[in-house]
Amino acid sequence: MRLTAAHTKHLILIAMILILSFLFCGTDSSAQVKTGKFRIARLKYSGGGDWYNDPSAEVNMMNYLKKNTTVDVDEPKFYSVDVSSDEIFDYPFILITGHGNISFSESEIKRLRLYLENGGFLYADDDYGMDESFRKEIKKIFPNDELKELPFNHKIYNIHYSFPNGLPKIHEHDGKPPQGFGIWQNGRLCVYYTYETNISDGWADTREHDDPQEKRDEAFRMGTNIIIYALSN
Repeated sequence: MRLTAAHTKHLILIAMILILSFLFCGTDSSAQVKTGKFRIARLKYSGGGDWYNDPSAEVNMMNYLKKNTTVDVDEPKFYSVDVSSDEIFDYPFILITGHGNISFSESEIKRLRLYLENGGFLYADDDYGMDESFRKEIKKIFPNDELKELPFNHKIYNIHYSFPNGLPKIHEHDGKPPQGFGIWQNGRLCVYYTYETNISDGWADTREHDDPQEKRDEAFRMGTNIIIYALSN
C-alpha cells in the first residue's frame, strides 16, 4: 500500500498523541509538595515502634510558633500522615519519632524518597530506641548518601535563635553529647536527625515528662530554628 502525504501526516499526528499521552500518564502530579498554612504532620510507620507517642508535642510547638514568629500556622492540633497517602504532599514538614523499631515497605521507601526529592522535609527525633532502625531505613531511602553531622556554625543553629554549641541537651538518655545529622538532595537539606537529645519530648505537655522550664524553652527555640530553616531553604 502506497502512503500518501495525507496518510503520513495522519500517522505522525497519531504518534505524537501517543507520545504525549505516555509522558503525561507517567507524571505524578501529586509529587510536588504543596505550600500553605504550616502544619507539623507525624509520620506513621510499621515495625512496632510507637510513632504516635506524646501527641501534645506538635500542638504545643505550633502554638509556640504562632506566639513567637510570623510563620502562618494552621489550627494547632495533632496531624498524622501515612507514607503511602497522597496527603503526605500536603505537608512540607513531617516528624518521625518513637522508642522502637521502624520499618518501611518497598513502596513506602520509593514514596518517601519522592516526597523528599520534591521539596519535603523530614525531621527525625530519636525518642531513645529508634536510632538503629532509623539509620537502617533511611539508608534504604538514600543508599548512596550518608547521614553527616552538621557543624555548630550551620545555619540551622542560628537562623532565629542562637545555639553556638549546637543542639541543646533535653533528656539524658545515655549521657552522650547531642548530635544533629543531615542528608542533602540537590544541595538542599531534606532530612535532619537529632540524636541523644529528644527535642520533641521537650515540646510535650509537662505532665508527660516534667521537664524544667529551661529545658522546655530550649526545645521550643531549637524546634523553631528547625522549622524556619526547613521552610526557607
